[in-house]
Amino acid sequence: QVQFVESGGGLVQPGGSLTLSCAASGIIFSIYNMGWFRQTPGKERELVASITNGGRTTYAGSVKGRFTISRDNAKNTVLLQMDSLKPEDTAVYYCNTNQMDRPSRYWGQGTQVTVSS
Repeated sequence: QVQFVESGGGLVQPGGSLTLSCAASGIIFSIYNMGWFRQTPGKERELVASITNGGRTTYAGSVKGRFTISRDNAKNTVLLQMDSLKPEDTAVYYCNTNQMDRPSRYWGQGTQVTVSS
């Protein structure tokens, strides 16, 4: 079955960095566009970064210049390097496919990122 397992979250001070990792299984990973999404209580889940199967990346305006998405097709893994973190980046982060700018119906447990002093 399709499964996404996110890891790497934690508590970090403003200005700090974290690298999130997502291991995907049950799909032919290399053919899929992938995305990192985040959600805070009371808000809809939002797409923060995406990478096509060819490696082209796009970012939400709020994270552009601070976050970097990458993928390793040999390991079925997508990473999110987050630098210069801000308190407003606090959220649960999820990965998913992102075909035609829409995620699949399969969601992992996510990984909590908390930015606080």
